[in-house]
Amino acid sequence: MALAEAGKGLENLPKDLKAAIEDGRIPGSIVIRYFELEKSAFISWLMKFGGFKERLLADDLFLAKVAMECGVGVFTKTAAEYERRKENFLNELEIVFADVVMAIIADFMLVYLPAPTVSLRPPIAVNAGRIAKFFHSFPDNAFQVALPGISYSLLQRLGAIVRNGAKLFAVGTTSSLVGTVVTNTLINARKAVDHSAADEVENVPVLSTSVAYGVYMAVSSNLRYQVLAGVIEQRILEPLLHQHKLFLSAICFAVRTGNTFLGSLLWVDYARWIGIQKAQDVES
Repeated sequence: MALAEAGKGLENLPKDLKAAIEDGRIPGSIVIRYFELEKSAFISWLMKFGGFKERLLADDLFLAKVAMECGVGVFTKTAAEYERRKENFLNELEIVFADVVMAIIADFMLVYLPAPTVSLRPPIAVNAGRIAKFFHSFPDNAFQVALPGISYSLLQRLGAIVRNGAKLFAVGTTSSLVGTVVTNTLINARKAVDHSAADEVENVPVLSTSVAYGVYMAVSSNLRYQVLAGVIEQRILEPLLHQHKLFLSAICFAVRTGNTFLGSLLWVDYARWIGIQKAQDVES
């Protein structure tokens, strides 16, 4: 009925979406959304990539949320750094830079990984191992609303948290490695120019900072963003404001900005608690 309404046939659909329809895994509303999204040349191109297609079909504001997160990330994280460091902000500027670089690199993945999806993955091979079959059945967001005819057990939803946590640990550790290496390069350059800074500014510990940030992403960021995307947005805001996209976007922007700012505050406190960052006293 959805295909007939759009004046299209199965031949107008990509293979994965066509297979999902033939298997009865996709309702008509998703088909209608696909044709609506296809009207945009950029989104039509983006949907050629499976991960983006699955997320855009589940949430037509997915790209807007990516832009929100990455766009405000620099400002909110810098503001949060200043809020926590106050008069030490300039003395700890290199550390602030490292935190912001790590955050920018990680922001996209924090939106991408926990985003609810419409699963277009083909059924797993019969001869696949038990572990592969088990992980294949996990949703991308532990709290996402299941499509009609699909259900997730508590174990599968908990598995989504563990799986995304493992991915975010890798993302956090890698982004931190990049950020701390760049920061240490800047610190050493500053010391070479200003010898008086040699005793005031210390290099950022690369390995401990990277692992700590990976753990922080896997636990704090993982849980906050899964709840934000799966509960606050998909289960509460979108059903209430589905017909008011502009207002829905504004509310999502405010909620995500607050979440980003909170995450920055928590990171500074966590980093100081485990001892990889120390507050510097300003000389009177």
